[in-house]
Amino acid sequence: MVKVKICGIRNWEEAKVAADCGADAIGFIFAPSPRYIRPEAAREIILKLPPFLTVVGVFVNETIENLLEIARFCRLDAVQLHGEEPPDYCQTLGLKVIKSFAVIGDQVPSEISFYKVDAVLLDASLPGKRGGTGRTCNWKVASQVAASGVRVILAGGLTPENVQQAIMAVRPYAVDVASGVETAGHKDPDKVRRFVDAVKSLRSKTG
Repeated sequence: MVKVKICGIRNWEEAKVAADCGADAIGFIFAPSPRYIRPEAAREIILKLPPFLTVVGVFVNETIENLLEIARFCRLDAVQLHGEEPPDYCQTLGLKVIKSFAVIGDQVPSEISFYKVDAVLLDASLPGKRGGTGRTCNWKVASQVAASGVRVILAGGLTPENVQQAIMAVRPYAVDVASGVETAGHKDPDKVRRFVDAVKSLRSKTG
C-alpha cells in the first residue's frame, strides 16, 4: 500500500484539501524555500488536523537544538532532512527520520548505506536546489534502491498523470509531491484530489 505525502503546505486550506482527499501525510517546510512556513503558523494548522494524518517537518542543515524545539512546538511526527546532515546527526534526534538524497545520473547514491533512518527520499538533482525542482527522479535508480530493501519515498516530477507509472516502475514505500499538484505556485484542490485518487486506484488494483 503506497503512501501519499503532500509537501509544502502553507495554510489551513491546503492542509484541509490534502486531508479531505485522503493523503497519508503532509509536509511543512522550515527551511529557505518559496514554500517556507513559520513554526507558529504550522502549529496553528497542525492542531486542527485529524488524528491519523502524519505530520512531517522538512529541514536543511538545521542545528539539532532548533530542530528539536520546532518538532516539539509543532508536534511533528517525523522530520525530513535535505541537507548534509551526517549519519550521527540522524541517530541523535530520537525521532522518525527521512533522509533525502539527490539521484545524479544513473548512479545509486553511495552514502545511503551509511544512514540508519526510517526511510530515504529520492529526488532529482538540480544545482542550487534541495527538492521541489519539478524534475523527474531517475526511476531505474530508485527501483534499485527499493529492491535492496530500503524504504523509499519517491519524489521529483510526480503528477496525477505519471504517478501510477512511477509506482509501477519503482515500487516505493511512498510518493511525495509538491509542485506537481500546484497551479501558479499554490496547491490546486483538483490536482491534489486526482493525485491521491490515482495512487488509491492503483492500490485497489494491486491489492
